[in-house]
Amino acid sequence: MPHALVVIPTYKERENIEAIIEAVVALPEAFDLLIVDDNSPDGTADLVRKIQRKHPGRIHLNERKGKLGLGTAYIHGFKWALKQDYQYIFEMDADFSHDPKDLPRLLEACEVYGADLAIGSRYSKGVNVVNWPMSRVLLSYFASKYVRLVTGMPIHDTTAGFKCYRRAVLEAIDFEKIRFVGYAFQIEMKFRAWRKGFNLAEVAVIFTDRKEGQSKMSRGIIREAVFGVLLLKLSSLFGR
Repeated sequence: MPHALVVIPTYKERENIEAIIEAVVALPEAFDLLIVDDNSPDGTADLVRKIQRKHPGRIHLNERKGKLGLGTAYIHGFKWALKQDYQYIFEMDADFSHDPKDLPRLLEACEVYGADLAIGSRYSKGVNVVNWPMSRVLLSYFASKYVRLVTGMPIHDTTAGFKCYRRAVLEAIDFEKIRFVGYAFQIEMKFRAWRKGFNLAEVAVIFTDRKEGQSKMSRGIIREAVFGVLLLKLSSLFGR
């Protein structure tokens, strides 16, 4: 039975994708990878196909027709993982802002210590962010505080995108009801898991800003998160 799958969405990540795949494959634990590429014009998918030949059966590639959003890429990956019977499904960025060496710690939090959703947390033990300007650190930190205040979720890093799910969590969430595709997607998935009574646990990690490629952050994504949180909370009050 397939065990653990790391889902990595990509758009123009040719500079990072080979290194991140090799770093995951080199771990002592056997993590498979699914790359969900949104028709990257820089040949990211072509490079993944080349790497696949070096690691038969470990690297999977799903290509989509265009840039459809982070949330839909992850949902695409989740559906694929559930069909393949993976027991633990991870979210991770391609740019090394999430350290592959932390994957076993997230898995341990679920497999050994009983978490249903393990979150790679930047803020559970102070502020563990490297190479971000202070303005962005403050924005991210207080955004998480804001989300915690509005939603009531008992976690420090509510916007984190480095996570491990037990398959039962993803099976319980109706993907058709997921509203958001950007930054707010990360909040919504945690919120829906928490509302369903699943156990959320934070694992302290160090987040390092990307060295290669371009950030996908935008003002529109931030606006979606700010107003999306209010919509999530209001909807939950009416049982939606």
